[in-house]
Amino acid sequence: MANLKEVRTRIDSVNSTMQITSAMKMVSASKLRKTQSVIMALRPYVSKMQEIMQNLTSSLKESKVGAYSEKRAEAHILIIPVTSNRGLCGAFNVNIIRATQNLIETEFAAQHQNGTLKLFCIGKKGNEFFRAKKYDVVDSDFDIFDNLSLETATSIAQKIMEQFESGKYDRVIFVYNQFKNASTQIITNEQFLPIETTNKKQTTDAAIDYIFEPDKTQIVSELVPKILKMQVYKILLDSFASEHGARMISMNKATDNAIELLKELRLSYNKARQTAITNEIVEIVGGAGALDD
Repeated sequence: MANLKEVRTRIDSVNSTMQITSAMKMVSASKLRKTQSVIMALRPYVSKMQEIMQNLTSSLKESKVGAYSEKRAEAHILIIPVTSNRGLCGAFNVNIIRATQNLIETEFAAQHQNGTLKLFCIGKKGNEFFRAKKYDVVDSDFDIFDNLSLETATSIAQKIMEQFESGKYDRVIFVYNQFKNASTQIITNEQFLPIETTNKKQTTDAAIDYIFEPDKTQIVSELVPKILKMQVYKILLDSFASEHGARMISMNKATDNAIELLKELRLSYNKARQTAITNEIVEIVGGAGALDD
């Protein structure tokens, strides 16, 4: 059995760790509440905007829709894994890394082998992993989650849109955690560009008779970039909320484990203390008996 000093040191260490995990849980819970309210309010808006965009673009020829819907040979691929800057959030980052690797190995193995598959890593954890594994990481962004807003998301979206429009990439895919609730995140591969227009035949039954002013083509050319930027903002919000949900659950489990460990250590400490006291009493009684003899 460990001596009393060793047990006391472990108790202090575990207690200190428990205070840290408890504080991290509360911080993540606070950030989650704020982000969750934003993402839940934003989703219906983005969903409706995408529906309108698909209804409009499906009835126009691709040349009129613009470069963002242009279907190409998919020789050059850009994958954007969205991870966090920090750990201690369970399998949040590992799941995205695995999903990205699986996507590369199953769907884009040829491009990866030819060197035409690139990665744009959002978050330090993904960037560190993929650079260490010698993937072709052409860009990264670590500061976006420090001040996440529509403006900061727009800057990333604009950069990607310009690169696609110039022909640098033929297809752009985001890999991220879609927020469902604090304990559940859905790993999502979402094609960002080119825009996936719905089949014209499929949309005929649910067609909506819009009145266009000034005209459909001009409206689409103005609307599409705004919707794409909003889509990136939603993706980043989903990932941010998922990160703090995962961290909150992870830190809650760590705190519970620390509490259980403290109980065991205190029991061990009391047993060791009781044994020490008993030994001292035995020594005193033995010494007294020797004097009587």
